[in-house]
Amino acid sequence: MLKFDLYLQEWPMESVFKEAIELSRREEPFAIATVVHTKGSTPQKPGSKLLVRQDGSAVGTLGGGCVEGDIWFAAKEILRNGSGPEYRDYYLNEEIAARDGLVCGGTMYFFIEPVREAARFAQLAGRIVDAYGGGSPLAVATLIKSPEDEEVGNKLVMLEDGAAQGTVGRPQLDGLAEAKARELMEQGKCAHMTTQSGDELFIEAYTSPATLILMGGGHISKSVAPLAKMLGLRLFVLDDRREFANTERFPDAEAVAVAGYAHGLENCPITKNTAIVIATRGHNFDDLALESAARSGAGYVGLVGSKRKVILIYEELLKRGLPLEKIEKIHAPIGIDIKARTPAEIAISIMAEVVQWRLGGNGQSMMLPKKYLRNLAEKVHTAKAKSLSHAD
Repeated sequence: MLKFDLYLQEWPMESVFKEAIELSRREEPFAIATVVHTKGSTPQKPGSKLLVRQDGSAVGTLGGGCVEGDIWFAAKEILRNGSGPEYRDYYLNEEIAARDGLVCGGTMYFFIEPVREAARFAQLAGRIVDAYGGGSPLAVATLIKSPEDEEVGNKLVMLEDGAAQGTVGRPQLDGLAEAKARELMEQGKCAHMTTQSGDELFIEAYTSPATLILMGGGHISKSVAPLAKMLGLRLFVLDDRREFANTERFPDAEAVAVAGYAHGLENCPITKNTAIVIATRGHNFDDLALESAARSGAGYVGLVGSKRKVILIYEELLKRGLPLEKIEKIHAPIGIDIKARTPAEIAISIMAEVVQWRLGGNGQSMMLPKKYLRNLAEKVHTAKAKSLSHAD
């Protein structure tokens, strides 16, 4: 029986690995504390890291406050006394919440790992930084807790071509880690795994940051762009009209290209972690853009338009030989159904679906069911009745 908890990696952690490379080059010891699991409300999520240098200075964050302070001190002590990795939990009770302004009720689990084999870790950190920059993705599985005699801290590195390097311990654990690593690699997610025997693994996948490509620079794309920026996505825009494809119109874009829709994606960075939104000015351009996007290998492709327009375009693409399995993956009409009408409302609908694609979920309201409210009202009513009867 396996238990998995999946999370999205934190892109700002790239700075931790860049610093690790520099410290390794100078052969200076350091420790890295990683959030490997959370329950309830917590200030940081799994994948967040804090690198602590031997002099006590640090790079990265675990959420601030006394949580970060305590883990920082533990990392300093590990470096000072030469001990091995440490696994610890931290319950955010009401006292901590009041003192640090954190949301109470959650528990954070940390793995604190000293790095003393500088050259080996520098090679791994270099691969991770390269993956962040658009190079080959990879995943790293670490044994963080075990009832057996395996050395906690063992690592297995999974490469894009399926090759595995290193081991987390027993062959059975390696097999579990490799299978999960392959699933996580496309979008750079991480996972906490607990096996029936009590072993715990933390698997981190690294790839280029999530990217959004807007095909068409009209009103809808103009409304989508700032939302993409706010959500931390790299943004690229292309349109075949210079007046709609320029940095003045899209100041948040990393690049803006004036290009035709049939071949405009050829110079864009596209991975499984890329979303493409098509909102051109007409049917004749939508079909060119959609065919190009569907063949690109992007993880998400969405088309703005009515159901009637979508059906007509799908029919045309099938005639051109676009495989049905590619069409079945297209999100069209695009977006979550919120009865959007204006460009701004449509943009929110689109980005809600993109976020759902990245994080999961069902797109339904999270409103508390009425049965809970009725039970609560009954509880309060009963308490009041008892209070009145005691008063008599």
